[in-house]
Amino acid sequence: MNAIIFSALLGVVMMFSGIITKDKGIIRLVAVLSLSVLLLANIFETYEVWTIQVNVREMLVFQRFGLFFNFIAIASTLIFVLLNGKDFERVGIHVAEYYALILFVLCGVAILSSYNTLLMLFLGIEIMTIPLYVLTGASKKNLKSNEAALKYFLMGSFSTGIMLMGIALIYGATGTFNIVSNNTALSFHQELKIIEPLGLLLVFVAMAFKVSAAPFHFWTPDVYDGAPCVFTSFMASVVKAAGFIAFIRLFESRYIDLRYSWNIILILVIISTLLVGNITAVFQQSVKRMLAYSSIAQAGFMLFALYSHNDLSEEGILLYAVAYSLATIGTFAVLIKMKDVAFEGYNGLAKTQPVLAATNTIFLLSLAGVPLTAGFFAKYYMLASVVKAGGQSVAWLVIVAVLFAAVSVYYYFRVIQAMYFKEGNVETQPITRSFKFGLIALAALIILLGIYPTIVLNWLYF
Repeated sequence: MNAIIFSALLGVVMMFSGIITKDKGIIRLVAVLSLSVLLLANIFETYEVWTIQVNVREMLVFQRFGLFFNFIAIASTLIFVLLNGKDFERVGIHVAEYYALILFVLCGVAILSSYNTLLMLFLGIEIMTIPLYVLTGASKKNLKSNEAALKYFLMGSFSTGIMLMGIALIYGATGTFNIVSNNTALSFHQELKIIEPLGLLLVFVAMAFKVSAAPFHFWTPDVYDGAPCVFTSFMASVVKAAGFIAFIRLFESRYIDLRYSWNIILILVIISTLLVGNITAVFQQSVKRMLAYSSIAQAGFMLFALYSHNDLSEEGILLYAVAYSLATIGTFAVLIKMKDVAFEGYNGLAKTQPVLAATNTIFLLSLAGVPLTAGFFAKYYMLASVVKAGGQSVAWLVIVAVLFAAVSVYYYFRVIQAMYFKEGNVETQPITRSFKFGLIALAALIILLGIYPTIVLNWLYF
């Protein structure tokens, strides 16, 4: 409860800070302090040091898994702000409002990690996504940003309508909004037996849209490409991971109600997501658009946690959230500094900015799942959870995942090739020493997690 209340209150504080002062350095400092306080409040609740007691009538259930994900989301956001805080100023003049919206997004994230009813799922999704519509269109003079915001809003509203229809059908069939399956409720009505699976299917489609799983991914490339780079970084990391936590929390118990069709539907979605994300990323000429398609491919891997339903999948999705968020934030931090986001814009970066090239290489290797980076163990846990789950389709599903992971290496290495093996005149934004130190620290953390992934997992149990 601490994370929900503090994120909302601190978001209001950020809004008023923009009225009190126009000094962007002070506003950035207030944002960092706010996120630090929010992180501390969540840690206090995780270890039962101090918790705000509110009677939510079991609509929210605060468990160690959800609280730990809150820690990951808030810590990743803090790293994101420390690295890219100054770049907010290049987007527009409403810097304090941007930070306030990010804190409101974290409020929605905290709800999604702890919801216990379908109504709270709906509220969490909306609180998380509505500020993102504004952030996507924050660059008002950029037509691509305006187009991306409109497309995101329209498609998001449409998917929300599908979700509400699904929730209404589930309530009509069961008589409850609780996420725990209740097959005894109203089961004497034969005609209601088809309504609950249909409602769950509609909610599945809406959630697949939110996490950009194929074939509901079509909005992602245009929105990620049109939004300001600094906000695309946040959307592609923390927000996407939160969507998967909400997805898993709902269907870890309700998938039984879809019976034999569950595995068929999910396997088709996983394979189509891996196929569309990886194959389309190969043909992109813009690094930013390539990263948008690669985020779809990463969603395919994260869906394995939904398929498995075991302890390895729970550990794996948390490790994946950490590895993917950190690597994505780092990759976009370098991208933000580039004046040309095409692959040719990276030509010769290693000669002019060796620190940016070296750290960016580590971030890309982690996204590809290369050993000694956090991304390797993240993908390993996902595949291991599938093997542990068993079933007739395990062997070829793992083979397909490994093959597509190999394909992803190709387009990530295109950036590395451009930085180290091609000649060119790279133009970048001014690079400060503190920014370089931040990138080095982030890259070191990714390597540390790649060697000792138990650093993350031990937090879940101790």
